[in-house]
Amino acid sequence: MTASQPSPPAPCRASYEQGSFLLSADATEILLVRHGQSVPYVDGVPFPLTGGHGDPPLSERGHEQARRLGARLSTAGLAAIYVTTLQRTAQTAAPLAARLGLAPRVVAALREVHLGEWEGGLYRKMVAEQHPIAQLIAAQERWDVVPGAEPAAAFADRVRSGIDQLAAAHPGQRVAAVTHGGVIGQALALASGSRPFAFTGADNASVSRLVVAEGRWIVRGFNDTAHLDRPGDLSGDNGWHDFTGQLARPPGASGGRGGADRARRGGVVAAVELPFSPGGGTPPRCRLLQRR
Repeated sequence: MTASQPSPPAPCRASYEQGSFLLSADATEILLVRHGQSVPYVDGVPFPLTGGHGDPPLSERGHEQARRLGARLSTAGLAAIYVTTLQRTAQTAAPLAARLGLAPRVVAALREVHLGEWEGGLYRKMVAEQHPIAQLIAAQERWDVVPGAEPAAAFADRVRSGIDQLAAAHPGQRVAAVTHGGVIGQALALASGSRPFAFTGADNASVSRLVVAEGRWIVRGFNDTAHLDRPGDLSGDNGWHDFTGQLARPPGASGGRGGADRARRGGVVAAVELPFSPGGGTPPRCRLLQRR
């Protein structure tokens, strides 16, 4: 090739960008919402029972959490709202249902794990006092060490049935299920094949995301509480996801905390060993159990 001859064109090479997670057309996205904070248990005054389960109402803080949750999810494009047979879930869902004009539907299979002789609020006292059985729950990662509690296999089957019920009813749609900490932990453990309690400890009014597609359960998020991190709450202002795949900020939010806290508040956490319900002086292994 002489100096006067042009250089041959460079070969054209295909390029491939990283893509986003895409839902199949018939996939169901379930926003698993833990109910807001319920009223305290007073020693010797058990909560009323519904179907054998302790059924306390929300506290004032719980109602405020429910209002913030309703504002957060009001633009999430929900096709339906589900609650359980226990009043704290219906009260948590009420502000969101009012905003959307949707009547919540009851899915009994997603009610909380039954704790046998520790129902009616006694569980909280036993955990706070570090009862040996409470420590055994944490060590063995199962609820049925409590006398008379629901067997682990039966609880897992019940939760699986409830999730499958929602997926079958809502192909290609997004729904919210206001449920309980034990149920959320069980559902995400089933989806991920994790340790039984790896996802136990969801905060009150938190949002976790589960996708059901072609029979597969996929964990897309855990313990998102960014809607609670606004002025007037105990936490700082953090970035939050608007459930359309974009990162947004609540009104009035500014820079906020560091990346590790944002990951906990707005994204996925793979394991939850420590900082849940730190009150009461209980050790870390017991703190993750304070979820009712």
